Order: sequence, then structure tokens, then C-alpha cells
Amino acid sequence: MLTDKYSRRFTYLRLSVTESCNFRCNYCLPDGPDCVSRKEELTLEEIRRVVTAFAQAGTRKVRITGGEPALRKDLTEIIATCKAVPGIDEVAITTNGYRLERDLDRWIDAGLDAINVSVDSLDAGTFQMITGDSRLDSILRGIDLALERGLKRVKINSVLLRDYNAAELPQFLEYVKTRPVALRFIELMQTGDNRAYYQRNHVRGEDIKQQLLNDGWVQTIKPTTAGPAQEFTHSDFAGRMGLIMPYSKDFCADCNRLRVSSRGQLFMCLFASEHNNLRPFLQQDDPAALIQHLQDVLQGKAASHHLHEEFTGATRHLAMIGG
Repeated sequence: MLTDKYSRRFTYLRLSVTESCNFRCNYCLPDGPDCVSRKEELTLEEIRRVVTAFAQAGTRKVRITGGEPALRKDLTEIIATCKAVPGIDEVAITTNGYRLERDLDRWIDAGLDAINVSVDSLDAGTFQMITGDSRLDSILRGIDLALERGLKRVKINSVLLRDYNAAELPQFLEYVKTRPVALRFIELMQTGDNRAYYQRNHVRGEDIKQQLLNDGWVQTIKPTTAGPAQEFTHSDFAGRMGLIMPYSKDFCADCNRLRVSSRGQLFMCLFASEHNNLRPFLQQDDPAALIQHLQDVLQGKAASHHLHEEFTGATRHLAMIGG
């Protein structure tokens, strides 16, 4: 079991397969992707090797992220490869949903268990202002299709933005009234390139939490392989509400996830100042060597991300590693 010096166990791998994205979300890539080449992306065999090592060390859940993972033409094969690794119980993806209607059935046939879709507004005009894309209707149809196909978990991610969607809570609540989805608000995080934007648009998730509690929502206990969201249920709603609040007290205390970038870099924290290159260990099929390396470098994992001190580490923007 991968364990750090604070006795945190890591059962959840977030695996980026590309830094590229075809949306231009103004909180992430307002000028489009800045990656100069896709030649260094992990190959299918390297993905199998890294997932195998993590699985043998106790990881049970893999989330495939980007950038936008659907830009990888071999995404279906990536899903199938991850799902076939002994010990992996759940394979999920995080996507902007632009290929959801067209490719969802293929992904499910390959072994996909769960999906997170980024939807920052339910209003088409606001959605386009945030993302630079006009396909909201297709994305929402894709989410309904995922529910029809019976995926284990269907989640929607929405970044809280004061100038854009901060007043849309009633619309989001109406959306989950009849749909069994988990809709999670994510507090905007400061990265290396968004200081002014962050200061203008940051909304405290704690304020939303208090509003939910005042309206009769009840916080639930999350599974050990779950991500960082605090989730809430209400007897009058088919869906759930969630909050990801990286600035909240003790946010890092139950950290259970590690990140590997599309170039084979281990991110022990989204906001770490240095990353560890796993690529040399992926050139041979030797999971034991990689596991030992992971366990060694984990002893240097910090207790907290220090976001409160405006520390953003080496993360230039969230498309580097998928959040």
C-alpha cells in the first residue's frame, strides 16, 4: 500500500493522457493550450505499466483526465487497458463532454464505470462566455444518455465564478431535482497564471455549504476511494450536491490521490513545486521497481498544499494535470 509519512493511503490515481484541450475556459486556458507538442504523451504500453504498478500497490480507482482526454484517438483503448489491470475496481473519466453523445457507448463497452462532465453553466450564453464553446445542448444530452445507460456514477463539475455563474444555484438545484447526478461546485483555485482573475472571481464554497445546510441538505459520508468533494443529499431531490473547497480547513488531511501527467511526471500534489519523472521506470515491465520508487518519493509529500499562503507551485494552469 502506498503510504506517506502522515499515514495517508493512496488508493486513487488521476492519470492525465493529454494536456491539449479544445475548449478555452477563461479560468484555465483563455488563450488556448500552450503545450508545444503532443509527442511526449504516454503511450498505451506506458499507461498499462504505470496503472499496473499503482494497482499492485493498492490503488483501486483510476480517473483518466486531460486536458480533454477525448482528444486522444485511442481513448477507448486506454479505458480498456486500465480496466483490464488486476486490482482496478473502477475506471472513470473527466471530460468536457464534447464527444459524449457519439462515443459514450464505446467507452462503456470498453469498461468505463463513471464519468465527470464539466458544465460551468446551464445557460447556453453564459456557458459559451466561460468555455468559448456552443455545444451545451449536446453535452447535456450526453449526460442524460449516461444516466440512461446506467453508469455507476455520473457527476457534473462546475467551477464557481463570481462574474458568471455565482447566481445560478437555483437553476442547478432544479437540474438535480429529477436527475440522479452528483453536481459539484469547485472553488476557483489560484494557479501560476490567473492571479487577477482569481481575485475577481473567487467565491467561497463555505457560503454555498451553509445555504445548502440551511435548506435541509444533509452531508454524507464518502467512500475511501472518493475524491475531495463534500457531498450532500436531500429527500426531495433525486441528485446530490457537492463542494470541492481546497481552501477549507484540513482539506489535505484525508488526501488519497496521486497524479501522473501525460508526460509521465508524478504530481504528489496539484500545487507541488517539483515533480518526479517516472518515465525511466516505464521503459521496462518491472512494476516492483516503480512501486519502490513511488514509496520512496512519497515520504517527501508535504502535509498541505499551502494555497492559503498564495503558493501555486509549478502548476501553470489546470489543463496540465486535469485538476
